[in-house]
Amino acid sequence: MAQDTRIGIIGTGRMGTAFATRLAGQSFPVTVWNRTPDRAAAAAEAGARIAPDLAALCAESDVILTSLTDFAALWDVCAGTDGLAAQPLGGKLVIEMSTILPDEQIRLAEHLGARGAAFVDCPVGGTVGPALKGALLGFAGGAPDAWDRAEPVLGHLCKRVEHVGPVGAGAAMKLAVNLPLAMYWATMGEALTMLGDSDLPGASIAGLMADSSAGPNVLKNRMQVVSDTLDGTDQPGTFDIDGLRKDLALAIKWAARRGRDLPLALAALETYNAAQDKGLGRFDGASVARFVRDGR
Repeated sequence: MAQDTRIGIIGTGRMGTAFATRLAGQSFPVTVWNRTPDRAAAAAEAGARIAPDLAALCAESDVILTSLTDFAALWDVCAGTDGLAAQPLGGKLVIEMSTILPDEQIRLAEHLGARGAAFVDCPVGGTVGPALKGALLGFAGGAPDAWDRAEPVLGHLCKRVEHVGPVGAGAAMKLAVNLPLAMYWATMGEALTMLGDSDLPGASIAGLMADSSAGPNVLKNRMQVVSDTLDGTDQPGTFDIDGLRKDLALAIKWAARRGRDLPLALAALETYNAAQDKGLGRFDGASVARFVRDGR
């Protein structure tokens, strides 16, 4: 895909702004729109143009990325009065990058497809830092021709992006990937109770766990954050407890719709609910481990 392909981005939260910054830095013409216009300022500083409305964004875009909090926000933007589906979308490609349920992605694809848009769902693994470096992990669902159009753009955001099936398959893969991560922090907290009143500093504990056969990348890549948290100072999270809890609940809901139970995930959800009740929602997932270790 040529660098003169015009990119539109709907949603300038943390990830949407990171997408805009990365793609503008790769010399794509980028236009952004956000329901709260002043929250698009950081994207504008990175080189994106702020569209006054969705009609202007569509007119200036060949490929449209969406990155919003949840399905309610997406449906409002897509199906609401003067929303995305009210615009002429013939020939446009929509790449939906939020974390929502697979059947919600299918509903969006059908709604926008009726207006002529091609559609790919591609939620990603990784947070702002990897997005700015083009080092995300992408899970793409869509028809082969739509995927062929999406891959060159997604390649600028992802170190690896894979076509995993039709629309909705990307969302299912994202939920599957995030489920063990959410559960890890709860189980790590239980593991820490084995140490009793140990005086080991957080760096030693996290380092030994990271180097063990059970050490995940999240420990190795976020060593300082985990160490500081275990030493008693909760750290702001780029993928925080609120986000982890949201994705955990989505996985449980999706499994239930398919007639499957996730008993371990349900137990972890109770832990996340308790952590939120204690005001930890905006902190890093490592705070769940500290919370469990300290007796909730």
